[in-house]
Amino acid sequence: MTSSDILILGAGASGLYCAMHAARRGRTVTVLDHGKKPARKVRVAGGGKANFTNLSVEPENFLCRNPHFVKSALARHTNWDVIAFFAEHGISYEERDHGRLFSREGAGRMAGILADQCHRLGVELVSERPIDSVEGTGPFRVRSGDEAWKADKLVLALGGPSWPQVGATDLGFRLAKQFGLPVVRPRPGLVPLVFPRSRRAMCEDLAGNALPVTISCDGHAFSDALLFTHKGVSGPAVLQISSHWREGKAVLVDFLPGDPMEELVEANRGANTRFRTFLGRMLPKRLVAHLVSGELAETPVSQLSKAQIEAAANRVHRFRIVPASTEGYAKAEVTVGGVDTDAISSKTFEAVDVPGLHVIGETLDVTGHLGGYNLQWAFSSGAACAETL
Repeated sequence: MTSSDILILGAGASGLYCAMHAARRGRTVTVLDHGKKPARKVRVAGGGKANFTNLSVEPENFLCRNPHFVKSALARHTNWDVIAFFAEHGISYEERDHGRLFSREGAGRMAGILADQCHRLGVELVSERPIDSVEGTGPFRVRSGDEAWKADKLVLALGGPSWPQVGATDLGFRLAKQFGLPVVRPRPGLVPLVFPRSRRAMCEDLAGNALPVTISCDGHAFSDALLFTHKGVSGPAVLQISSHWREGKAVLVDFLPGDPMEELVEANRGANTRFRTFLGRMLPKRLVAHLVSGELAETPVSQLSKAQIEAAANRVHRFRIVPASTEGYAKAEVTVGGVDTDAISSKTFEAVDVPGLHVIGETLDVTGHLGGYNLQWAFSSGAACAETL
């Protein structure tokens, strides 16, 4: 049985970052992972460009039942700490819309830096070891086949089941439950939405079309691009709202944000153009055909009644749809839900009732918005946890 001070399960962003910082403090660290390569999600993040943080990182950018939980870690290891770390190792970035920072050198290079720094600091990275059992409460004992490891500190950095195609599983949640930690019901987040079959014709007709919208659900709203797919909708705005959507909830889409229908019509009262033609100058013509029809579509702008304008506003600014589902974990960038943060210290990331057991990253009930926030949380939680290991 191999012994070390700290045993980290999961060689993702949070696990490697935690291992690196703990090793800097002189701790002996072993990281176990069932995959062939470390940081597999990092390698495919941001379409291979790794949107690794954001220029503006605030607690409000994260979903968690306890909104105060994220504050400590984000303050102790900021976006600028992350930027400085990667810059020190040759990673530059490009800023895109909404303050999103992407690696110029690519996601694979970033993943390589994390693994390389662990190696240089003496961290033992053990790959291709499916975890068969975890026992004990300090020392903890982990077994994989005929091999076994033990440590006084155990860190669950196993992520969530999003992106199963790169090896993601729900093992972190199962182990948490084994130790008696409550788990907020997990579900796919930052994921495309699927329309009911009765509305699929619209999707198929518009597949590939993208446009700026404001989309809202359950008191939350995001303004960004929407992309029609053959099954429903995707794009940044949709991915954002999907983390807040629950089955049976309606989603409202404003296809002309910032341009109230009443003002558009009044500004063009002299036009004898049919309303559908008028809308077609601002929106894709195929979309217009699904938004307005019949008498409303054929009425000249100059003759629209107050009731017709209101009907048009409801269709264009308050298009209502109740999605049938999401596209599931296979298309989800993150997992919403996870280990309940009420059972975890926000300072040490140690389980309140299980001394020596720590939980970090996506395994926790913390989900970032789209835009580099989830990798930032992986780094912040990993570094903050390492401070007290």
